[in-house]
Amino acid sequence: MFYIIMGVSGAGKSTIGKLLSDHTGWKFYDADDFHPQANIDKMNRGIPLTDGDRQSWLEELQHLIDHNLQENHQGILACSALKSDYRKILGQNNPNVVFIYLQGDYDCIQARIKQRQGHFMNADLLRSQFDTLEEPQNENTIVIDVSLEPDAIVEQILIQTSQSAIDN
Repeated sequence: MFYIIMGVSGAGKSTIGKLLSDHTGWKFYDADDFHPQANIDKMNRGIPLTDGDRQSWLEELQHLIDHNLQENHQGILACSALKSDYRKILGQNNPNVVFIYLQGDYDCIQARIKQRQGHFMNADLLRSQFDTLEEPQNENTIVIDVSLEPDAIVEQILIQTSQSAIDN
């Protein structure tokens, strides 16, 4: 299995991914670490990325997921995956790839971003992320309320992914 923790910037993808990794022992990857420098520079300047900017990044992440699954390694990836097309690239309709959508409203997430330091994502880009977001609709996705405490979010993920594994 490979879990992709998705949502807008500030939803807690990296925090939840790391906690989930601690609970499962699965390797954690942060998609931000795979951005080319040109993308990071654009985001630092407050310029939203285009689909073209994201294409090679998404393909690299998809390769990472495929490689792990081919090697029978389980993993967790924190990745915004805002559009359905991005999720199709990442998941490739593979039933072993489960998206975990950290869903929250603009005000809650904006408050979190304003408190963060040392992250290249400019808080002014949050509106563009919400504008870009295509909420998942039955795409092998578990939806979790981001207003819960991180440990409660992880607990919900573990419960729901266990139930999904039982149902399949």
